Amino acid sequence: MKLLRFVLRLTLVLPLILFGLLCVGLVYPFIGPKTRAWLNRTWSRCLMAVCGLRVVFKGEPRMTGPVLLVANHVSWIDIFVLNSARATSFVAKSEIRSWPVIGWLVAGAGTLFIERGQRHAVHAMGEAMQARFKLGDAVGLFPEGTTTEGFELLPFHASLFEPARTTGVEIQPVALRFLQHGKRNGFAAFVGEESLVANLWRVMGATGLSVEVVFLPVLATKHADGSLPTRLELSHQAREAIQGALS
Repeated sequence: MKLLRFVLRLTLVLPLILFGLLCVGLVYPFIGPKTRAWLNRTWSRCLMAVCGLRVVFKGEPRMTGPVLLVANHVSWIDIFVLNSARATSFVAKSEIRSWPVIGWLVAGAGTLFIERGQRHAVHAMGEAMQARFKLGDAVGLFPEGTTTEGFELLPFHASLFEPARTTGVEIQPVALRFLQHGKRNGFAAFVGEESLVANLWRVMGATGLSVEVVFLPVLATKHADGSLPTRLELSHQAREAIQGALS
């Protein structure tokens, strides 16, 4: 049955991916940002549906204006789940760009790739993020820097909170809770040395998978005395909020 489910879903996923690639290459250059955002959101919802994942939104996402969405990181699924709520430009490691198909799709959708280990990478990424904020876009950040099984959080890297902090852009923590048959587990997690193909085989052959996307309250942009919180304070606040939702 697992093989049958995988094959059936693959026959739906492949045309959807082809459509996505055609949109990125032939349609996006000629349409406005609102239409691109609608296509990103609709396509991401369709992808999650045909892959067999039910997405449940909780809380109140910021749907207009610039915002930094800060989330825990479990899988390649995360980018498409969050895009299902609002079209978002994600900060991602440069290695993702070379992933077959998924790398092409997220690149075409506006992902910001950071060259980790490069001397000026954080500064360049900060400028790229601020440019997106000026356009009124949502930018997504996975500050753990890698994936986990989705129960405990790794320490957050605070450096990329700075572009939002200095420009007064709202920061909204988001908790991603993965379940199977209604119970929390790490079945869909893409961790360790597992290949993308192996993870796709497991996820697309499974039943009962769902993701709860919990949009938490926006962080305060100023202290009571009017001073700005530091980026380290903001990262700690975001981490505590997400950990509370995952517990």
